[in-house]
Amino acid sequence: MATVAVVGTQWGDEGKGKIVDILSQNADYIVRFQGGNNAGHTVVIDGNKYILHLLPSGILHEGKKCLLGNGMVIDLEGLLNEIEFMKRVGVKLEGRLFVSERAHLIFPYHKELDAASERLKGDGKVGTTLKGIGPAYKDKAGRVGIRIADLEDPEEFKEKLKWNVREKELTLKYVYNYPVSFSVDKIYSTTLKLYEKVKDFVCDTVSLLNREIDLGKKVLFEGAQATLLDIDVGTYPFVTSSNSSALGIASGSGVSPKKVEKVYGIAKAYTTRVGSGPFPTELKDKVGELLRARGHEFGSTTGRPRRCGWLDLFALKFSVMVNDLDGLVITKLDVLDAFDQIKVCVGYEVNGELLENFPSTAKELERVRPVYETLPGWRKETTKVKSLKDLPPEAKNFLRFIEDYLGVPIYMVSTGPQRDETIEIKSLW
Repeated sequence: MATVAVVGTQWGDEGKGKIVDILSQNADYIVRFQGGNNAGHTVVIDGNKYILHLLPSGILHEGKKCLLGNGMVIDLEGLLNEIEFMKRVGVKLEGRLFVSERAHLIFPYHKELDAASERLKGDGKVGTTLKGIGPAYKDKAGRVGIRIADLEDPEEFKEKLKWNVREKELTLKYVYNYPVSFSVDKIYSTTLKLYEKVKDFVCDTVSLLNREIDLGKKVLFEGAQATLLDIDVGTYPFVTSSNSSALGIASGSGVSPKKVEKVYGIAKAYTTRVGSGPFPTELKDKVGELLRARGHEFGSTTGRPRRCGWLDLFALKFSVMVNDLDGLVITKLDVLDAFDQIKVCVGYEVNGELLENFPSTAKELERVRPVYETLPGWRKETTKVKSLKDLPPEAKNFLRFIEDYLGVPIYMVSTGPQRDETIEIKSLW
């Protein structure tokens, strides 16, 4: 198999970084196709923790090539910080990192717009990371965004920047009552200085990627965030600003969907969510606190404590359908080691009636009552287990229940943060 994609199936933070890291060992290219530095991948190697926001975790494998696609929005300062961090830990990037010239840029005014918009929404705020991601995508859709390629023509870049700064200052002042002034000259000079330090990595990634796929190179596509945060099919408006499901692979990388052979979904053995928005299986009790503590559920980008709840198979089935998943990876099975009983959501009920489909609106999702199936826990440590047959019977029953409900096979189970704390049932390649 030459092309494989990995996407989150819940509300993000499913442990994609570790799985991408493992799959990268057999890939030639690892491609990030959407999002920005609002994402965070945590990888633990030999006890050392690496937190990446823009670079795919495959960059930690010597010789592997990583590509930031045209569907991303990039903060040049954030990118440079990660590049310099990689150099400090001895990771060579020359000839291995490729950044799309078509990717859009994040500027200081995007971050101010992010903060102003959240402030105005009050209790209805989305809970963004305030990294300027949404406003940058808004400019892209409004056809006023500035792309990396624009920096090759400094005069044109400055004219576009002037217009954007003027428009943003007026918007902040008169729409948000949030008067802020920006120095065009400062942003201009700072951006070009940053660009000079990263420009050797910039290229036409669309042509590069299509050529390499046609030559038979193994390509791994990795998504940031997850399906239920997808701008089109997620729990809108409490979503990210890009297609964070498999729907975004083609547009975000410039590769035809016909060239993506397999799509795998990553799901935690329970469910978490960061920020605002409906969360049917959320536990605001000691059980939720125990899940958070055992799972170390704090955002790698923001440090915010994650909201925790039981596994929601009804929502997961929607993700299976949207992504047409070929298989699943279940992560953090070990977090459930401490429970005598484990609940699994198998449906939603509104006014005593079961729903057939996953709700399309956040308001409707807030009204649902989860319908649970209770499964026996195992109360045994699974972290050191290397084979499916050596898992406690109750743990195997839990995994089998997931497969039967979703109609999708489980290919891999993660039982801890380390690379070797993994049970590979079938090869994802």
